[in-house]
Amino acid sequence: MKRLLPVLLFLISCPGFAQIAKYSNEFLSVGVGARALAMANANVASVNDVTAGYWNPSGLLLQKSNVQVGLMHAEYFAGIAKYDFIGVSKRIDSNSVAGITFLRFGVDNIPNTTELIDANGNIDYSRIKSFNAVDAAVLLSYARNIPKLKGVKIGANAKIIRRTLGEFGSAWGFGIDVGAMYDYKKWRFAAMARDITGTFTAWSYTLSDNVKNTFALTGNEIPTNSLEVTVPKLILGVARTWFVWGNKISLGGELNFINTFDGKRNTVIKTNAWSMEPAFGVEVGYKGIIYLRGGIGNVQQMKNVLGNDVTTVQPNIGVGIKYKVFALDYAMTNIGNVSTTLYSHIFTVKIDINKKLIK
Repeated sequence: MKRLLPVLLFLISCPGFAQIAKYSNEFLSVGVGARALAMANANVASVNDVTAGYWNPSGLLLQKSNVQVGLMHAEYFAGIAKYDFIGVSKRIDSNSVAGITFLRFGVDNIPNTTELIDANGNIDYSRIKSFNAVDAAVLLSYARNIPKLKGVKIGANAKIIRRTLGEFGSAWGFGIDVGAMYDYKKWRFAAMARDITGTFTAWSYTLSDNVKNTFALTGNEIPTNSLEVTVPKLILGVARTWFVWGNKISLGGELNFINTFDGKRNTVIKTNAWSMEPAFGVEVGYKGIIYLRGGIGNVQQMKNVLGNDVTTVQPNIGVGIKYKVFALDYAMTNIGNVSTTLYSHIFTVKIDINKKLIK
């Protein structure tokens, strides 16, 4: 780490080579799994399935089967953007679990009108082509119990990022996440450090002279090769579950504190260097079969039409059904502020293979 720190400081301090980008790689902040999305993404402490590879890799140790597979498909902005998740996790032994997560957020078939006008100044619609804008990532996860520290679980992700803008530009990125959980009596405390070393995404562009000329004539900036740095984010969480009515009904809740360090955001607490926003989710279950979930997140401070400061929140809801080795979860949520973005219906399917209870 002592050798790595000077390198990071050097890259960040050279604006011509590396640049700290606010909201960098934000497709990795959308979230996965209808259970978590219904609980407003408050999930770093209570996650206990294959989606832990995304939320907090140490939570993979809580899965109760040898292998678990998870699938999710979501559509945002009235179906314009599509978001997919595939995850697989496998127990290595009683103290360790490994997993792999694939994420894709894409807008497909975007019209390319840069060559709409031919050399004679005529509009030719046959010259319109289409391209895809795709953000994808692979997360390789590993989690392990610490036998000498009772109740402590740790995990880490190595993530590979691939972003493409048709034939115009593409990027490769790499980053590391680290997560931990600690059980104390009936409470669980968790921390998830995303991009803990900084995630570096290198962009390269291949633009034809015709495209460059079109950009110049329309007043658009011509992009150049660059290195984008995603600064760390720290999410702290605490969760607990109560059982009532002869253990038939479970009541769980989780509170998260999302801390960002990329400048001032429109959050509840904000400074020039650090911002924090809370997220809260609840889950009520009956006999471990049927679940009802809800949450409040995306707490933002904005100005209304009169210019007055107002606080907005995003409520989410969802349900879940689990039967033997199958689980189906549903959430109604969105990707941004409730007043500006349509809500989406999210479904997640999880399958346990070679189910084997682990105490």
